Amino acid sequence: MIKTNCAIIGSGNIGTDLMLKIVNTSEVLNLTGVIGIDPESEGLAMAQSLNIPISSEGLQGFMEMPEYNDTQIFFDATSAGAHKAHHELISKDGKQMIDLTPAAIGPYCVPVVNLPEHLQEKNVNMVTCGGQATIPMVAAVNQISSVRYAEIVSSVSSKSAGPGTRANIDEFTQTTALGLEKVGGADRAKAIIVLNPADPPLLMRNTVFTLCDPVDQQLVKESVEMMVAKVQNYVPGYRLKQEVQFERFGSNNLCSIPGYGEFEGLKASIFLEVEGAGHYLPKYAGNLDIMTSAAMGTAEELIKLNS
Repeated sequence: MIKTNCAIIGSGNIGTDLMLKIVNTSEVLNLTGVIGIDPESEGLAMAQSLNIPISSEGLQGFMEMPEYNDTQIFFDATSAGAHKAHHELISKDGKQMIDLTPAAIGPYCVPVVNLPEHLQEKNVNMVTCGGQATIPMVAAVNQISSVRYAEIVSSVSSKSAGPGTRANIDEFTQTTALGLEKVGGADRAKAIIVLNPADPPLLMRNTVFTLCDPVDQQLVKESVEMMVAKVQNYVPGYRLKQEVQFERFGSNNLCSIPGYGEFEGLKASIFLEVEGAGHYLPKYAGNLDIMTSAAMGTAEELIKLNS
């Protein structure tokens, strides 16, 4: 099989984890470069030990290397500000960009939900870790009955939340809520993140609440379970912690939705756990693993669907 050449911009934890995923598990991607700005970074040293070309002078340095012309897909695992500059540099050359930062220059993309809609987009954004975990569940309910309101709580280990995450809590909640609406299909949405200080660290947990129009509970349950199975194709550690829980609201027991008014319908409570694959990051860092897994899955599906 002829593989598609790709490169990773960013040699930190996320970029290094993505590098090992591609090298060890991808049947369609060939890594032609790892790009950083710190010559002493562990990620660049590890890439070099694997005989992967590196640039310690950023993307501009890699663009001067012969590998650049043959590289078709770039993963950006840096920051929102840096991504804007990276996008400007490679967009003129028609390269595919998969953005793991909060920049969101391109449309939000959750592979199992809306990737086919963005086959012609040269820049797609991976939303947030909470979005990758919970948007599929909201979309699964919305496929059966219109979701009037969705609320999610993502609990991640404090040890897996780096400076970037901590500095962008507001952006996380806003971006995730917007993704729940734009991609998941909810009329209104709210997102909350909790940094859990427990030691030993706990796995990523996500609670998803949806309020939808009255519908058969079994249909919702089956749709959720089918969506979980689809996500597991690229995130094996993604799973339900228990069966979907339901509460029905009738004319004598209305539910009040923020900004929507009183509501008669069905509440579904979905409880998820995400365990990382442990390629580079610890297994408790499912919040980071789901981003790298979704990014690699997106690239592989783009190759397949465009071939």
